[in-house]
Amino acid sequence: MIYAISAFFLLTAFLLFLSLFQRVFLSDKRLEKRIEQYLSSGTKLDRKHYDLMVYYQMTKQKVRKKMLTKEKNSKLETMLRRTGLPIKPEEYIMFQWIAAGLGGSLLFLLTGNFFFILLGFMLGFMFPRWYVKKKQKERINKFNEGLPDMISTIVGSLRAGFSFQQALKAVVEEAGSPIKEEMDSVIKEMQYGASLEDSLNDLKERMPSEDLDLMIQAILIQRQVGGNLATVLDRIVQTIRERTKIHRQISSLTAQGRLSGIVIGLLPIILAFVIYLIEPEYIGTLFRHPIGIALTVAGLVSGIIGFTLIRKITSIEV
Repeated sequence: MIYAISAFFLLTAFLLFLSLFQRVFLSDKRLEKRIEQYLSSGTKLDRKHYDLMVYYQMTKQKVRKKMLTKEKNSKLETMLRRTGLPIKPEEYIMFQWIAAGLGGSLLFLLTGNFFFILLGFMLGFMFPRWYVKKKQKERINKFNEGLPDMISTIVGSLRAGFSFQQALKAVVEEAGSPIKEEMDSVIKEMQYGASLEDSLNDLKERMPSEDLDLMIQAILIQRQVGGNLATVLDRIVQTIRERTKIHRQISSLTAQGRLSGIVIGLLPIILAFVIYLIEPEYIGTLFRHPIGIALTVAGLVSGIIGFTLIRKITSIEV
């Protein structure tokens, strides 16, 4: 019966979280769709729905003014642009607080211990940043995987007699996401009056990739000293492919060590949580007695140090 109630609560919390996410973070898209719908149909916007959308927009403005400095807002914008997620910095902050509240409430209802409220709050607050970092890493890796083909397309276009901007348009027509979106942004910036150097530097800021930086530096140097750009880019493609091959070999050789680090880091936490659900009194001493608390803190610190050392050993820079 307890497991059925827990499963029902998890389902309810997920649906509540999903509805809040759609209401708050996708409000801009919903607003645009509704405006298009009412403009095309000629009907009037309902007063209740209009007030609700205005309330969400005002809430995001208050969050932006009270919790985001200019420097922090700029950093969050850069981080979110790298992920490709259609959210703004103030929406990200609101998402953090909602996730923190849900995490703390969920662990408290599952365990009944006030200690887990703080733990759930911290985990919920850290979850959005972890997710954004994960999406950012995935997008950059996907961009790097398609970068050799993109450069090959540019080389082929240049040898066919196209200009560099026309070669970028060919990339937009043939490439997939995220290369298509990023190259399209470069072309639009150049059409709006930005120089090629500024557009490529903005691209490098959005996509912190060593391979992309190598390509951009070659293009900028060629524009200053001259030379055959197609030949230079062709050599760069060969270099990037060799580096990618070495990266994959290293990743295969260090996979076992990285998995061991994950197991060592998560096993004590998962085991302690399972034991607490089965027999709370058996492990409760660790959270009540001073010696137990000291041992718990020492175990956490030791686990973090071990996990960090394993990650350092298995992370090989090429």
